[in-house]
Order: sequence, then C-alpha cells, then structure tokens
Amino acid sequence: MKAKSLLLPLVLSSALAVSAAWAGDDHGGEVKPEPYAVGKTLTKSVQASITPEQAITILKNGNARFSGGKALAPDYKKQVTQTALGQYPLASIVACIDSRSAPELVFNQGIGDLFTTRVAGNTVNEDMLGSLEYAAKVAGSRAIVVLGHTSCGAIKGACDNVKMGNLTGLLDKLMPAVNATKTTGERNSHNHEFVQDVAEMNVQQTVEKIRQMSPILKEMEEQGKIKIVGAMYNTSNGQVTWY
Repeated sequence: MKAKSLLLPLVLSSALAVSAAWAGDDHGGEVKPEPYAVGKTLTKSVQASITPEQAITILKNGNARFSGGKALAPDYKKQVTQTALGQYPLASIVACIDSRSAPELVFNQGIGDLFTTRVAGNTVNEDMLGSLEYAAKVAGSRAIVVLGHTSCGAIKGACDNVKMGNLTGLLDKLMPAVNATKTTGERNSHNHEFVQDVAEMNVQQTVEKIRQMSPILKEMEEQGKIKIVGAMYNTSNGQVTWY
C-alpha cells in the first residue's frame, strides 16, 4: 500500500495528477506544482480543476522555462488533432502586436492553451471585452493577463503624441497613461524611464478598465472564478514581471 501511494502523483491520466514543472535556475531553482502534465493538451475536466491561482502559476512556470532557455517543444501536429473539436484554454492574454512578445512563446504554451487578444499598446475596446467575456464565461478560461512589454512602439508614439491615420485614435486610448505618469525628465520617447513608467501605468489602467467596462468579468473575479492581473515582458531577457 505504501509503494502504491507513492506512485499516485505520477498518474497523468487523472485530472488530480500533479506534475512538477521546472521554474528556472535563474529564479532560485524553485519548483512549483501544476495540476496537469506540462505539454499535454488541456481537456474540459483538467481545465475545470485548475484554479485562477494555478493558472497564473502555470504561466509563471512557462515563462521561467522560456527565459531560462529550457522551453518545452509542443507536439503541434498532435495538439491540432486533439483540439480539432474543442478547446479549453487556461487563460486569456491581452497583449501588444509586438513581434517579440507572442504570448504562446513567452509563456511556453501550445495550441489550445491560451486565448489571445492583441492590439498595439495592449489596450481594450468593446470587441476585445466581448471576446474576454466569452473566453471566461462560456469557454472556462481561468485568468486574464494584461501583458505589456518594454520598449513598446505604441507607448513611444503616445508619449510623442503621434498623429497618423487610424493610429491616432488608437494612441489616444493610451494617453490617460501618459497623462497619469509623473516624471522629472522629458515627457517623450527619448526618456526611456518615462516610456517604461507609461507602459506600466497603461497595464495597470487596462486591468482596471476591464473591471470597470465589464460587469460580467468584474463579478466573476469577485466570486473567485477568475483573476485579472497585469504583467510586463522584458524584451531584453525574456522575463515577465507580475503586478
């Protein structure tokens, strides 16, 4: 009986199985538990067993693998087949269109693991909020992460008050973050510290905007069904900082 009990955590077919995912030597070598086998396709039962906190842990572990050079290589062909008739992502990511910050790569996730909405400056509008509501309320996603990044071109454009076609209206949505950011130096893209501060402020404001503009998501968070958090991706080292 004792030997059998020691083998139970290794049973990957069970939704209660726990895999010890590497969390990165550069992060103190800490190992955090995950509620499913890393790299396996998510199922409805496994998704249902993941708490919002565990979903964030999974993303943190994935980024630690990515930034530490130990990213797992998903079997994309197999995942395409396994997700053909359904999807059960663990989280939704609001990200910038920046080519260096693709959420599936940054968090070392595969096909069917994440919902992603992407627009320059990682802001939200009614269409994106509707998508996030579907992801959480209908499809069972456990967390919403607003992912900004360093050296963001959209943020720089807002800092310089750029006017250019349809981009003008988009950058206007980032201006509240520019106006709310205090600085003792130049208030333009030449001041790298100012740009970074604005990017972080924009993430925080977008998190609050989601709560304010979506009663559905706000209620789900208050009930503990989801978490809405902010994060910042560093394009220099691949690491994500969480707020």
